[in-house]
Amino acid sequence: MYFRSLTFYSERTSGSSSLPCEPFLRPWDFLATLAANDAPGAVLAPNLLLAAQSGGILYAFTEATLEGKLVLAVLFIASIFSWSVMITKMRIVRLARKQNERFLQRFRADRQPLRIYESQGRFDGSPLFSIYRAGCRELTLHLLGATEVDETFRARLDVAERITPSQMNVVTSAMERAVGESALRLEAQMILLATAVSGAPFLGLLGTVWGVMDTFSGVALAGSASLQAMAPGVSGALITTVTGLLVAIPAMFGYNFLVTSIRSLIVQNDNFAAELASEFEHKYVNHGSRSVFVK
Repeated sequence: MYFRSLTFYSERTSGSSSLPCEPFLRPWDFLATLAANDAPGAVLAPNLLLAAQSGGILYAFTEATLEGKLVLAVLFIASIFSWSVMITKMRIVRLARKQNERFLQRFRADRQPLRIYESQGRFDGSPLFSIYRAGCRELTLHLLGATEVDETFRARLDVAERITPSQMNVVTSAMERAVGESALRLEAQMILLATAVSGAPFLGLLGTVWGVMDTFSGVALAGSASLQAMAPGVSGALITTVTGLLVAIPAMFGYNFLVTSIRSLIVQNDNFAAELASEFEHKYVNHGSRSVFVK
């Protein structure tokens, strides 16, 4: 259809000096030809020429209604928030993994569970270290009566009496609270990504339906239904759906990646808390004498 029309207009204007005689014209030259000649598509050519020259997205934005532009503004703000959350959380997850690995290498290199706490080592950004520090503080409070680390810490620890199982339960509770607080910090602001994933398409659809409704209302008031009358309004209405999907799709991939990464970190926190509690039980808890049953 387009090639036949294109050949027709090329042959028709072959003797004219205003238009070149070429077997194929560029799309915008063809649209200009339609606009300059008496042809069935000449009425629609100016709008199509504007769309081809300015780009579909820009043309649709210029034809959007005030309500559609307000929806686009809300989606733009939602996109800024979702991208900032994704970038920030990915950096936090990457730092947590790196610091956890460093901490575990040092912790498992020494069989003394309180060695890192005694040396006052720091692993900023590591959820495992926050759990370890909470457990060590509670343990030293029951062992030594204080949480401060000084020059006499090792000497006092060597002569300290072991704690009871009930006191160990308090230490375990402190580590469990640290695990919960760490999980809350890792999952903070994830609700923004979930909202962007689920809400952006519906918000874009709202803008599209509103724009199409206004377009059909205008056509009804004008009393004439033509492609020239409907195309700009429909184009301006559809841009909100496109923008909603552009906001939701990256947020969906980022949300799925972050949820999986955070879940693995939380499982790692639980496993380490159980490992640390086992170390404390073995070295610092007095379970009393065990009864021996003789037949």
